[in-house]
Amino acid sequence: MLAQSTGKGNLGKGRPLKVEMLNVGWMTAAAGLWRRDDEEPEKPMRLPVPVYLVETGGERILIDTGLHPGAAAGHYGDVPTMAFFKFEQERSLAEQVDLGSLTMVVLTHLHFDHAGGLTAIPSSVPIVVQRDEWEAGQNQAAIERNFYVPGDYGGTESELILVDGDRDLLGDGSIELLSTPGHTPGHQSIRVGDLVLGVDVAYFAGGLDDHRFPAFADDRDQQVRSAERLRSLRDDGLTIQPGHDPDILRPGPVTA
Repeated sequence: MLAQSTGKGNLGKGRPLKVEMLNVGWMTAAAGLWRRDDEEPEKPMRLPVPVYLVETGGERILIDTGLHPGAAAGHYGDVPTMAFFKFEQERSLAEQVDLGSLTMVVLTHLHFDHAGGLTAIPSSVPIVVQRDEWEAGQNQAAIERNFYVPGDYGGTESELILVDGDRDLLGDGSIELLSTPGHTPGHQSIRVGDLVLGVDVAYFAGGLDDHRFPAFADDRDQQVRSAERLRSLRDDGLTIQPGHDPDILRPGPVTA
């Protein structure tokens, strides 16, 4: 199912691609946690929690799963690191997507706002994640350093597909997994045609340039290199979608 990326970026010419952003909640924390050197670091900042549904041919691929369905109701109450966050959820993932129709889930990384919704995914749906990310999610030191919540992903019964680095997801160049570590050890971005879901390489549109990443980046030097990689793709004409920018992200179709 997964092929080695050629690096040629054929952009899946001839294969129609539809990308839709779904907002599965909001999370509020001090601005200084979301953005290093924010001008008002103690001021609460409310960010959307997006996931993406990619449809092409007979494939229905979900990129990330958002928060755990019970996040706003106190699901994370016994997790000390979650005390920094306030969660809101209006429409669950299951209310917006027929989860039984999914052919694949791709996790960009294992943070609670990206892997928390795995509990709602049917066990028949394979899950694709970078090997480095999955292994970090099993390591206690990495768990504590990276805001991982093992209960979100540890009990999944789905087929787990671990990948190493860049991969051509469907074998035709239309969707490519791009290794972009730094935010977490195995973070990956997703290129869909001429659109790149940069996800948490940069929370905000200016992050590729100003490098004002969240205060909890796993490896800032790696994240800078990943930002430079995406900036190079942007310079080549691709559109980069940031991870949580409330001024840009809106539910609905996403185009390059």
